[in-house]
Amino acid sequence: MDLRSEKSVSDAIKYRRSVRVFKNEAIDEQKVKDCIHLATLAATSSNMQLWEFYHIVSPDIIKQIAVASFDQNGAKTAQQLLVVVVRKDLWRKRMKSNIAFLKSQFGNKPETEYSKREKFALNYYKKIIPTIYTDFFGILGTIKFLAFYIIGIFKPIYRQVSQSDMRIVAHKSAGLAAQNFMISMAALNYDTCPMEGFDSIRIKKILQLPASVEINMIIGCGLRDEEGVYGERFRIPFEEVYFKI
Repeated sequence: MDLRSEKSVSDAIKYRRSVRVFKNEAIDEQKVKDCIHLATLAATSSNMQLWEFYHIVSPDIIKQIAVASFDQNGAKTAQQLLVVVVRKDLWRKRMKSNIAFLKSQFGNKPETEYSKREKFALNYYKKIIPTIYTDFFGILGTIKFLAFYIIGIFKPIYRQVSQSDMRIVAHKSAGLAAQNFMISMAALNYDTCPMEGFDSIRIKKILQLPASVEINMIIGCGLRDEEGVYGERFRIPFEEVYFKI
């Protein structure tokens, strides 16, 4: 895929703004799809890729989603939408995909011939991933938290093992992918508006998604209107957030 950006990464980051009003002007569907493909190259926890991306181009569906998003201008004026969905429920499927990929990289040889590094990589997905992702109504998560806390008294150990912890992990990965998408769009002089204000139950019904999934964000896409950016960018002074140790 050849996406020749008109902006450098730094310029794209500076150009990107949350655009609240888009022009009534079409944008290239394929270019947006290419940017979604770039989103899938984002860093993701344990390479689990617990996400899905719904590229909305139907005017009727856009209108329905806009209503479920409280008629925000960033949704109802968008030419296209991207709904970023978290699929923590697919961890077993993604785990198996990673195992199959690793085996193909190792040459599909008998496991007795695996090197120490190769065994470690496979065991990570066969043992550690099920340990941290398996839960039962939060009960196992509490047990794991207590067990890992006790072990942590004696040595460093991973502590984010509860059901809520893994939910946060999945959302962080989805957020990284969404940022990849928005920067890629900015590089092409396309604009975006990430939105968290929406009725998630209605959105899932519109897209016919399982009740167990979660919506990470909805991103409006288009070309910024002259009044689409509501003011100058404000950021806390860098000295307040930067610490050199």
